[in-house]
Amino acid sequence: MSKGTRDHVWGALPVGPAGAEHPLDLSGFDPSVREQITSRLVSPGFDAWSQTAAQVGYCARPIRLRGYSTTVDAQTGEVLSTFATVDEPLGVLHVRGGNRRAAECPSCSRVYAADTFHLIRSGVTGGKGVPEHVSDNPLVFATLTAPSFGLVHGTRNGRKCRPFTPKGQPGACEHGRPTVCHATHGEGDELLGQPLCGDCYDYLGHIVWQWWAPELWRRFTIDLRRALARTLGVSESRLKDRATVQYAKVAEYQQRGLIHFHALIRLDGPKTHDGFAPAPDGLTAALLARVVEQAVAGVSFDAPPLYDEDPVRRLRFGAQVDTKPIQTRSRVDDPNRELAPEQVAGYLAKYATKSATDSVSEGNSHLRRLRAVLAETVDRIHAEARADGIPLREHPYALLGKWRHMLGFRGHFSSKSRRYSVTLGRLRRARVRFQRRLTEANRQGTTLDVRDLDDLLADDKETTLVIGQWTYAGSGWETEGDAELAKAAAARAREYAQERAARRHESDRQARGLER
Repeated sequence: MSKGTRDHVWGALPVGPAGAEHPLDLSGFDPSVREQITSRLVSPGFDAWSQTAAQVGYCARPIRLRGYSTTVDAQTGEVLSTFATVDEPLGVLHVRGGNRRAAECPSCSRVYAADTFHLIRSGVTGGKGVPEHVSDNPLVFATLTAPSFGLVHGTRNGRKCRPFTPKGQPGACEHGRPTVCHATHGEGDELLGQPLCGDCYDYLGHIVWQWWAPELWRRFTIDLRRALARTLGVSESRLKDRATVQYAKVAEYQQRGLIHFHALIRLDGPKTHDGFAPAPDGLTAALLARVVEQAVAGVSFDAPPLYDEDPVRRLRFGAQVDTKPIQTRSRVDDPNRELAPEQVAGYLAKYATKSATDSVSEGNSHLRRLRAVLAETVDRIHAEARADGIPLREHPYALLGKWRHMLGFRGHFSSKSRRYSVTLGRLRRARVRFQRRLTEANRQGTTLDVRDLDDLLADDKETTLVIGQWTYAGSGWETEGDAELAKAAAARAREYAQERAARRHESDRQARGLER
């Protein structure tokens, strides 16, 4: 086993200092996992495992495949290379699991966040196939929240949680619990997001709204175009001759376990073949912000009942709608401070990798009760469908049980309009092309010039054809200890990248100071 490889993995563990001269500290793990980690580190097959883990970017739960493939030239039929899993160090091919949730796989979520970052950024400043003039088009940062389903504890901008009794309500609810809270909750307080009275909280309404949140967003995008057409004094069918609306949206869990949406909404000019026309004169970000607010206020949806005797609920977005006209050089949270496009993209990309448990602690009694109500509701839906002789697939909430781990939210956490910017698919194809070129350069012993890789995003037809046969061999590493080693190495890589970025930022700052 190479000393450098062992030192790298030992130092990557989340506990204890790095370096071979320090003892390996595994006190944060239970005995069985400690034994698995130690056995792996001293095993004869450690180098093979380390090489495999590095190839999948230290994914916490890679997919294992068996099979073979042959790469041939599509024009001539010449065999360029062959591959078989029997030649792999561990006898199977490991590929990234691709889970976007940071709680499940830090490594894959980091890649997903990076792709989302570039997707969003290119729609703000141009690049990656998007012309730079889009940065001059009106742009609004909008946040659409969920309505209230009961009083909950909050931060209230650093003030007391709920110092006053809500208008028209007594000082205590029907269950005898107070409707006020005079505490000032700090970040990390377990009470944040918890109902003041769990018995008053409308858990069924919470579940129904969460399930239909994607439908509310879809209706918002339709109403936004209708509101814009009314503002411009044109028919909806003629709107495309004046202006088009593009957006990138991410979903985030609030502390009360409800989704809200963050979106960058851009106003372009008339629809063209490339979809990136400059916005017409007179259309401003302030006007777009007003149109967004009008559209949000008009969105509604009558949700079908969960089961017999359950009412039809009219769903809307919450009253707290935030729309900020922004420029690519002003901050979202403070218009008087400079905002780099990377800050906007990074802010949204961060939320694209969060899951329900990232925002709401598993020890949260509100979350436990919500999950319990979800389970009871799913059981009742299934039972009534069987009793009524109705195929479950025809029920509007047939798949609710499948999304219990996401608290009933079934939508995309990151989405965009067709012409907002580059697609995730093109970014992923570009990454594959880059890896192929890097592998070829390493094989030939040459240097790859990374300054000239613009053609990676080209839509050129592939000149090679890959033919193979694969079978699924399983998911995850052999032991939990292997998974913890992979997570630790991914964390060390992330910290190293952050340190490099901080040093680069400091160097740039000093260079700007010298220029002045």
